Amino acid sequence: MALRSIWNGTIAFAGVFVPIKVHSATEDKTVHFHEVHQDDGARIEHKRICPKEDKEVPYGEVVKGYEVSDGKYVVLEKEELDAAAGEQSRLIEIEEFVCAADIDPVFFDKTYYLGSQDKGKDAYRLLHDALAKADRAGIGRWVFHNREYLVALRAIDGVLALNTMRFHDELVPVKDLDIPTPSRKPSSRELQMAGKLVETLEADFKPDDFEDTYRERLLEYIEAKAKGRLDKLPQPSEAPESGDLMAALEASLSGKS
Repeated sequence: MALRSIWNGTIAFAGVFVPIKVHSATEDKTVHFHEVHQDDGARIEHKRICPKEDKEVPYGEVVKGYEVSDGKYVVLEKEELDAAAGEQSRLIEIEEFVCAADIDPVFFDKTYYLGSQDKGKDAYRLLHDALAKADRAGIGRWVFHNREYLVALRAIDGVLALNTMRFHDELVPVKDLDIPTPSRKPSSRELQMAGKLVETLEADFKPDDFEDTYRERLLEYIEAKAKGRLDKLPQPSEAPESGDLMAALEASLSGKS
């Protein structure tokens, strides 16, 4: 079953326009829970209550409001929110092309796949092939769900992919973190040993090699509990204490850790 697009619009760069459709590239596999009343097992309901009238409010009467002062809100309709985006409401304008490898992964947020609209297949293919050949990413802005995203447009596996990105002021500066400064620099021998240890674990990244083992164990436990078959809960192991660094490196390299 083909997944429907979540947004239709146009990519623009240097006078070229590429009509596209945006599709989610990821699927949430998190195990979700409902709030349940412990005494009788009934699912808890959350209702929208107006504190002034002390009554439940129908969903159709709920609007978005921005608090400008204590208890005072400016209400905006959907049309006003869309109007604030201006031309960007249906346009992703590429402002520059950068080396894809120069983008620090810390800026990446969520990934989307882009498909071409019927009248934009040639322009889509041209943009994809140009990005793939140059190994470049197009940097632009995208207004989606009432906020503006910095985005990176890349060629991946035969399609265009769009990564939403964090703006620089959304990253917490390292200097603001309570991280202790290392007491000393590692010795040349320690660096050499650590380098050898890194080499022993070198591999080509294959996403299929990694599974969400926590989710699998949790679902197995839920199934067992539902059927009344429960083993004793495993106890988490204590993290090993930090010992002699050189001894630990040597043990790891010799396979004794």
